[in-house]
This record gives sequence, structure tokens and C-alpha cells, in this order.
Amino acid sequence: MEKVIVYQVFTRLFGNRNLSRKEYGTIAENGCGKMADFTPQVLKEIKEMGVSHVWYTGVIRHATQTDYTSYGIPRQHPAIVKGKAGSPYAITDYYDIDPDLAMDVKQRMKEFEALVERTHQAGLKVIIDFVPNHVARQYHSICKPKKVKDLGETDCQEHGFDPQNNFYYCPGQVFTPYFDLYQGEKEPYYEMPAKATGNDHFDNAPGKTDWYETVKLNYGVDYYAGKVGCFDPIPDTWLKMTDILLFWAKKGIDGFRCDMAEMVPAEFWQYATTIVKKKYKHLVFVGEVYNPYEYRHYLAAGFDWLYDKVGMYDTMRSVICGNTSTHSISHAWQQTDDIRDHMLYFLENHDEQRIASDFFAADAKKGVPAMIALLLMQQNPFMLYAGQEYGERGMDKEGFSGHDGRTTIFDYWSIDTLCRAASNKLTSEEKALQDIYTKTMQLACNEKAVSEGVFFDLMYVNPHLQRQYAFLRHVKDELLLVVVNFDSADATIDVHIPEHAFDYLQMREKKAIAVDLLTKEKLAMSLKKDGGIRMEVNANSGRVWKIKL
Repeated sequence: MEKVIVYQVFTRLFGNRNLSRKEYGTIAENGCGKMADFTPQVLKEIKEMGVSHVWYTGVIRHATQTDYTSYGIPRQHPAIVKGKAGSPYAITDYYDIDPDLAMDVKQRMKEFEALVERTHQAGLKVIIDFVPNHVARQYHSICKPKKVKDLGETDCQEHGFDPQNNFYYCPGQVFTPYFDLYQGEKEPYYEMPAKATGNDHFDNAPGKTDWYETVKLNYGVDYYAGKVGCFDPIPDTWLKMTDILLFWAKKGIDGFRCDMAEMVPAEFWQYATTIVKKKYKHLVFVGEVYNPYEYRHYLAAGFDWLYDKVGMYDTMRSVICGNTSTHSISHAWQQTDDIRDHMLYFLENHDEQRIASDFFAADAKKGVPAMIALLLMQQNPFMLYAGQEYGERGMDKEGFSGHDGRTTIFDYWSIDTLCRAASNKLTSEEKALQDIYTKTMQLACNEKAVSEGVFFDLMYVNPHLQRQYAFLRHVKDELLLVVVNFDSADATIDVHIPEHAFDYLQMREKKAIAVDLLTKEKLAMSLKKDGGIRMEVNANSGRVWKIKL
């Protein structure tokens, strides 16, 4: 059984080695990463970390302020583009590849197909974004297959809602957002009638914090009547979006990370995933769902993995920052224990602040115990965001993305740690962090106790542990005792193992020599029912003791 480890790369940033880093810089000034930067050697190195899937974020063509009209690509009005590069979640053509990522713009789709092939040859699987809830305000497909009608092409714009429309409208009202509609252009951006905005803003005047650059797609849900579903006959948007999923599945990809999946009705997902998986059985659907009460609903609708954000991520962040006890980790996993194999654990992604940022922990090492625990405590998937393994701080002020502890998704930029890693200029601390990440991911992949074994939480018999977290993993004649220390000081602790653990895991009492798989240190220990094991655990670190039974 494979341990799934997803490596998220922001494709535009990953391979960019331009060090200009000019605030609000253009692509000419700051450069841009390319699909070609993922060479066989780069992919080999990603695979050797223990990664199973690469999530290429932002490959489908989206709104940008860069002018590609010479290639027949429509220009976007800058008033409705966030940042010079634009948001990868404001799609302008579901059937096209972002020209920024291509060495030869005219060959951009062929370059993407070659990237999929290279990734597979490296033994890795490919995940791309599917953005189902909203599109860019000036969405227009120039690459759609023949006979495919464009989104909104046949809409009746006189109706605020029509189950067969692709968009929601504000009949008779002009789009009048909070900002200047000129943004340096001779002509203002004009939209009449105004369309509803992507974050369920159903009037013609979105504010600064709204997703004003996007328009909401209509899946047959009448928000004006209190979210009434009108699904018979099948809404036109269902058919079009299912065709888009099939188009990309045919390219040989292995999965979709579905943006804001819970803003789209589960009934659509049931319909679409059934059709897609019937033809492409291997495909996985990863859902960005934040409401725990909806988890099981969306899993039943065909999702394979769901973000564990408001449960495990928020809990781990609170523990790292010293705001709650490690016992809350046990509570977090218990809330999803019946669906644990479907919960995607992570500590960073493009939406969240970097661990090392001043807004989170201000020190990447403080995330190490959480990383060890999340990788080893269950069999479910884990996600790593490129740069996290080096302690990327995300403290740049890039342009539209300000000084917020996140790596920009709106601007042309290059990532400091990724640039220095490529030229072998990491600090000793960064190399040490990379080493512990790599070792732990490889353990998660190679140790059967992790990929196949049973999990046993030890916290209920260790109430004295407030900054440490301990658990067992067991398979056949192998036992792992994992203990992590969230404290910024070294700790000498006693970990009690209850009689119930011996019964549940069918273990016998014995004396053994345990080996720490992270350091190769050895420790003589006596495994006794209701006995204790004393050990030293370094600050912001962990022990993975392996015991042969």
C-alpha cells in the first residue's frame, strides 16, 4: 500500500531563477518559471524525497496583465486582474494552458503533455487544479473543441437565475465595484448586466475583499429563492464542466485538486465523478472543503481526499504556537476517525501562511514535530508545499500580494530558498531541515508499520505530556514508538504504554533494543504492560523508535 505524499508546486514560481524581485514587476522584469524547468533530474529529486504526486498549481490559462494578443489570446482588462501575473483561480479558458509557463507559446499544450509524460517517467503522478465555482470576468475560450458552446453563450441575461444559464445576473444593472474601472486604460471595464461575483456576492458592487475578478458559475442552485436546487433537467453547466474534466483526464493526468469544492452542489460532483471515474478509474478527486459537517457528504459524492484544514491543520498550528496542549491532536483525529484515510494532512499550501513567517511560528524548525506526527500517525495522504522543506519564510512584499507571510499567487516572483537550493547555497540550518523532512517522508513510504500498520494513540494514559505527542504504529513483528516534542527546550520524558495497547496490538512483553530511525541511536527498553519508557527528545524534534517484536 502506497503512502501518498503530494508535493504542491506553484508552477509559475518553482523554476524561476530571476533574482530581480521588483515589487509589482512585469514578466520581463521578474521572469517566470516554465514547465520545462521540471527536467528529468528535478523530477527524480522530487521522487527521491518520497513524493508520490506532484500538484502543478496554476497550469490552466487564467487572467493576466501580460499581453499575449500577438498569439491570438484575448487581452484582459487590468481593472479585473489581481496582480501583474493574475490569480490562477480566475480561469479565462478551461481548455488552454497558461502561456506564461511555455517556452514556445504556440506549443504550450504540447509542452504540458510532455510535462505529464516526464512526470510519469520519473515514477510520479500528476494532479492539476479544477476550478469549478467561478471563472474570470472576461472568460472566453479560444481553444474549446468544435461544437462546444462557450460558457454564457446561450444564457438568458434577462433572468437573475435560470437553471440552464451558466452565470447569475443582475438584470438592468451595470458592474460598479469599489475600485476605479480604468486602471490606466483609455476605456473602463464595462459589464452589463453585471454578473454575480465568485464568492457568492449576488449584487453588482463587490467590495475590496470580494473575489471581484471572478464570476460565479450556476449549477442550478437558485440562491435568490434560498438555495433551492433545480437539477431536473440536468443543468447546462453540469454538462459543460463534466466535458472539461474529461478533456483533461484524456491528457493522462492522475487527479484533480478541486478548488472551493463545497461551493458547488454535491449533486453535481456525484454526477461528474461517476462519469469521469467510469472511464478513468485511477483518477482521484481532491476537495477543498472546509465545513466538517459536509465531509461525508462530499466523500459520498465521489471525492477521494479532502483538506483537513479546520480540524487537523488548525489544531497543529495552535499546538506549534503554544496556544493549546498536544492532547488536542487526539481530539482532532477522533473527529474524522471513520473517514481518516480520506483526510489530506498539511502544514502549508498556497493559501496558508508559511510556518517560518513572522505571522505563524517565525521559525521553520517549530513545524518539524507536527510534520513528523502528520506523516507517521495514520495512513492518509500528506501534502508538502514547495519551499516548506527548506524553511521558506514567505515574508516578501511582492506586489498585489503584500507583506502577509504567504508566497504570492498573483505576482511574477522567485522564491529565495528554491533559488538557493538549485545553486547549492542553502545554509546549514536549511540543509538540516531538508534532511529531516526527507528522512521522515522516506520513512512514511518505506516502513510498513506506517503504510499498512495499526495506529494507537498513547495520550490518554500520558496526561503529563502537554508539549509532547506519542503514539504507536504496529504491523506483524514490527513496532514503531513515535514521540515528538513541540517544546523549544530538550525534554526527558516517560512515556507510559497501557495494558490495552498490548491486547489491542497483540504484543508480548519483552526487553528490546530500539533504533531511532531518524538518528540511528539505540535505546534499551523494557516493554511492559502499564510500564514506562524514559527517553530524551530534542527541542522541536522527534523520535521514531523501531522495535522488532
